[in-house]
Amino acid sequence: MKVLCVFGKYQYGDPARGINTEYAAFVPALKKLGHEVIHFESWDMSSYSSYAELNQALLQTVERVQPHVILTVQLYYEIWWETLKIIQARRDVATISWTTDDSWKYKEVSRFIGTAYHAMTTTYPEVIAKYYSDGISNVLLTQWAASSETFNQPLSFTCCRYKVSFVGRAFGNRMKQIAELRNYGIEVDCFGHGWASGQISTEEVPRIMRESVISLNFANSIGENQIKARTFEVPGAGGFLVTEYTPGLEKHYTLGKEIEVFHNIPELVKKIKYFLEHPQERDAVAWAGFERTISEHTYEMRMEEVLNFAIASKEEYLITNVTISESKSIEDACQLHKLTLWLKFLRSILLWFCIRIWGHKRGRRAARRITYEASWRIFGYKTFTASGCPGRMFPGY
Repeated sequence: MKVLCVFGKYQYGDPARGINTEYAAFVPALKKLGHEVIHFESWDMSSYSSYAELNQALLQTVERVQPHVILTVQLYYEIWWETLKIIQARRDVATISWTTDDSWKYKEVSRFIGTAYHAMTTTYPEVIAKYYSDGISNVLLTQWAASSETFNQPLSFTCCRYKVSFVGRAFGNRMKQIAELRNYGIEVDCFGHGWASGQISTEEVPRIMRESVISLNFANSIGENQIKARTFEVPGAGGFLVTEYTPGLEKHYTLGKEIEVFHNIPELVKKIKYFLEHPQERDAVAWAGFERTISEHTYEMRMEEVLNFAIASKEEYLITNVTISESKSIEDACQLHKLTLWLKFLRSILLWFCIRIWGHKRGRRAARRITYEASWRIFGYKTFTASGCPGRMFPGY
């Protein structure tokens, strides 16, 4: 089967930020399942002067490759609604979008793009009802996993290089939580964008987790606690995971036996000290977590389920939509994407104010963000069409 993966190779489309989680996980898993995988870069705009060029290139790729399934991960509005409807009208390819951060992103993105796909995924059980109420019935409840590319048996306590480590971006509550631990006398080796160590390579991440007596995971950086990929990656790499508690963890691991959890910093301090003083118990939990992960939480398992769901959803769509209304041509969509004098003027004013307040780099990002936040609230799904203001005003920001 041919699978066209439409998402970024690098985090947020920036090579300096390292390989993107979905690229590192999905592509190898799909290949191991025996599928032919074609990657289309949709996050890095350096090769395109506008989103019109990107969407035209995507449709050209679909025509050339003739995929059976298109699997996307949308950041925001880079893939047009019109483009998805053109692909949907082909009737020969199933489309499914893997969503991220639906705890907040459902309201801003997923609910607007959902009906343009044959199927959607979510890792948030509480959001399923919202999909249904918005008329998006083909949604798969799935979860993150661990890449078999990084599986490694746990090291014993005595062979570990780091006592306590954290791998992840430095933002939101994370810096405060690390600072609190240090106030309690717990030193944490931190790795990733924003920390003193700087960005690390994708290959280094599982090595650090495996070589740590304790690998920390904070379940949120901003907002509600969430089950994220790191929950599965640490035990899969042979690490001992101590993670902030998130509702639903019990469905995936036996708490206290396969992974360890905490609810607040004082409790975390106690558990860190306990496991640093009880190496045999630490090793037992690390091994149990590793075995559970390789047996139940691999991306091969997740991707097989996702592809099957996408194909079944496409077939159901074709049955219930015997006659598919003619979609707008990509040429017509591109005409709607042109930047008007009014939008140019609005962009100039917004950039002037934002750059004066936040500086050139952050100001440009802030202007785009302000436009996007206003657009989805006022114009809804049109934000994700060719005529959407954010994409017209800030291509590639």
